[in-house]
Amino acid sequence: DPCMAAIVGAAGLAPSLAAARAGKRILLGNKEALVMAAPFFMQTVRENKASLFPIDSEHNAIFQSLPNGFSGDLSGSGVTALLLTASGGPFRAANLETLQAVTPDQACAHPNWVMGRKISVDSATMMNKGLELIEAFHLFPVTADQIDIVVHPQSIIHSLVTYVDGSMLAQLGSPDMRTPIAYALGWPKRIPAPSARVSLPEIQQLTFGRPDPERFPALRLARAALGRGDGAPIVLNAANEVGVAAFLKRRIGFLEIAEVVEEALDSLPERSIGNLGDVLALDGEARAFVAESIERRGTRRARVGARS
Repeated sequence: DPCMAAIVGAAGLAPSLAAARAGKRILLGNKEALVMAAPFFMQTVRENKASLFPIDSEHNAIFQSLPNGFSGDLSGSGVTALLLTASGGPFRAANLETLQAVTPDQACAHPNWVMGRKISVDSATMMNKGLELIEAFHLFPVTADQIDIVVHPQSIIHSLVTYVDGSMLAQLGSPDMRTPIAYALGWPKRIPAPSARVSLPEIQQLTFGRPDPERFPALRLARAALGRGDGAPIVLNAANEVGVAAFLKRRIGFLEIAEVVEEALDSLPERSIGNLGDVLALDGEARAFVAESIERRGTRRARVGARS
């Protein structure tokens, strides 16, 4: 019996683990469970003979484009790389001056997808894609260097898998979560879904580009956290959640979200994570650190405003 794990953020970790302990067929939409606690989560899945199906559109697309019969092992499959697509959100062509003054409502106005406010802001900063990069690393047996990100504004190609012979296999569809959910529910068969059908003649062209590292520093931070391993991804996720919440309350600016995340990554000492308690302890420490940082920023702004 399937269990949808799609609570946004760190709050989704506990129920996702509970579903794994119960041996459920888990439709995983909560990427933070893997960003924060992949070793413990995946071990729980294995020990309790649960099954895991990604329903993030990008990871579901990769799953659909992998060799038939993929069961967690890609050795000898010919897979050389995974390519995650990103719409670029509402600000993919905006200049940095414009981003300084972005409002929460502007950040939440995604051009293609209808999503909650937190994940919409993550899409606007591209932290969502950074978290998806870490999730892909844990879901599929490839190295971090084998995962790349390409901006695809139309959100029709949801991700691609490249092979040693030069082939690239992609999954296409409308930007509608009902498609990956239907795939996970019906697997290994396909079942009908009410998603809008794509008409390529009407779309006419699909375009691609590289994400701008200056406009989207979250991608650099996520890749760095993945490279450092241990507690760094936990800090990345916790700091981002607190930063996004503060932005939505207009306590910090849009560009400050990445700033407080980087400050947390640079300031909190690296440590090994031995158990789930360590995960939760570091998550709480990172949240407290960023909350204090945001408080200090507010105090400085108030002083500057008083002087002016």
